[in-house]
Amino acid sequence: MSSSGLRFRFFSQAYRQNASKLEWSEGTVRRMISYNKTMTEEEARMILGISENTTVEEMLQKYDNLFQRNAKSGSFYLQSKVQRAKECLEALQQPKVRGIP
Repeated sequence: MSSSGLRFRFFSQAYRQNASKLEWSEGTVRRMISYNKTMTEEEARMILGISENTTVEEMLQKYDNLFQRNAKSGSFYLQSKVQRAKECLEALQQPKVRGIP
């Protein structure tokens, strides 16, 4: 086994032992990891370069512009960030559209 394989094995074993000492279940660790992957409204606005007062139409224009620019350069990572930012802001708009504060 290579030295990097041994390091990974040692690290993962140490991580599992530490998690069991802290009485964390695998589900708890997975929830913590997935929770940290959620994009915040602030991050979404920063990615799209918009403020809190920006209209939905302006947000969609920014989204289209950024998405198309990154399509030309071939940056799938940036396109996915722009897409996630739009989805995040649209999800936050849903309650407002339905009349829920």
